[in-house]
Amino acid sequence: MTAEIANPAPRARPSRRVPARRALFALPAAAALLAGLDGALSLLGVWSPGPGTRAAESHGMLMTLGFVGALIALERAVALRRRTGYLAPAGLAAGALLLLAPHVRIAGTVLLVAGSAALVVVYVGLWRRRYDQAVLVQALGAVLAAGAAIGALGGVPVQSLVPWFAGFLVLTVAGERLELARLRMPAAAERVLVSLAASVACSALVALLWPAFTFCFGIAVGGVAVWLVRYDVARHTVRAAEPARFMARAMLAGQAWLGVAAAVWAVADTTDGSSPAYDASAHAVFLGFTMSMVMAHAPVILPAVAALPLAFHRGMYLPLLLLHVGLVVRLWLGDALGIRAAWQAGGVLTVLALLGFLLTVGWSLTRRPPVPGGVA
Repeated sequence: MTAEIANPAPRARPSRRVPARRALFALPAAAALLAGLDGALSLLGVWSPGPGTRAAESHGMLMTLGFVGALIALERAVALRRRTGYLAPAGLAAGALLLLAPHVRIAGTVLLVAGSAALVVVYVGLWRRRYDQAVLVQALGAVLAAGAAIGALGGVPVQSLVPWFAGFLVLTVAGERLELARLRMPAAAERVLVSLAASVACSALVALLWPAFTFCFGIAVGGVAVWLVRYDVARHTVRAAEPARFMARAMLAGQAWLGVAAAVWAVADTTDGSSPAYDASAHAVFLGFTMSMVMAHAPVILPAVAALPLAFHRGMYLPLLLLHVGLVVRLWLGDALGIRAAWQAGGVLTVLALLGFLLTVGWSLTRRPPVPGGVA
């Protein structure tokens, strides 16, 4: 959770009607998630509820920009406290959903470019308010998101843009973790993360221009993973009370999957979109790392952004555990050992985990507001 959300200025206290309007921005993001999961089932070759192939073709864009990207942009817009900031989540979610409609795919991609560019502008506003290195790291991630959307508009294959999408998510999370960890770290650690962020951005460009050097991106991401393991406060809050313990466990598990993705990028050829190495690296970072972070931050981000009281309960551990079990089955038995049935089963388990988490969050919203238990 970011510092701006964790400690809002007194004048930013929302009215009774503002939280409802904010929450509406999360609805198209949730729709993008559901469409992306439908596309995942189609790509796995199992039954999927949605007809057609558009969700499968747009699976990556729906999950990274339409869902996670829109949620990140919504959080940043709330932190900026300007109405124009909401153009970013609106553009990202709407653009992703338009990818599903016939004859307007280009229009949807244009909206994704506009939404990601608006997110960069939001970070510029946050940077001008406070020259914070954490904001700089996240802004570099937003630049990668905009570059990925521009590349997609220009017809660049999705597999060639994976480092850009991954860089966007990795740097966003790393910047947010820096905001919480800086009280426990030396000042030099902030400069190290900025240097690592620059190396991630540069190596993503190198991987696009010269795919044979994609291993450089793996090395850079591995550096970020090491930084997170070394300095993230989750190492300490994992011994705290709930929900901080749940958040810390989810984040530590996500960091482990980030290390797996970095290792695969560093030692294997991931340029072939149909190869096991590509599948393993992409889903280790997009599911193992990113979705673990989404689950970890839900107990604090949803109440702060949308003013919806989310009561933590231990049932949230079930989809988290299911997510990681599914990833182990998919990446180890499926990708590494080549067992197609295990690859499919693991993929289905991760889909069920994300659906289960949505249901768990929805049920939690009907319970009493949680007692503050700290932030991981």
